[in-house]
Amino acid sequence: MKMDIEKVAKLARLELTEEEKITFGKQLEQILNYMEQLNGIDTTGVEPTSHVIPISNVFKEDEVKPSFPQKEVLAIAPDEEDGHFKVPKIIE
Repeated sequence: MKMDIEKVAKLARLELTEEEKITFGKQLEQILNYMEQLNGIDTTGVEPTSHVIPISNVFKEDEVKPSFPQKEVLAIAPDEEDGHFKVPKIIE
């Protein structure tokens, strides 16, 4: 379990103390044990759902509205080039 915690921490770029690794390891073990309990439940005949309560379309219609003037928005941008926001390159 400790190696799993260390691997996840590395992927998340987190530095954990030994005490945190132990604490998170115990918590992860509790979560996995609970998931095993859930896997043991007979769900035959239960319809799959994405929400616990029935909902209908909660989206509203798109409305075309005027946007801010490009020059005004670019005036407050840290950097711009050719009418677009300019951001630092992050991929080598």
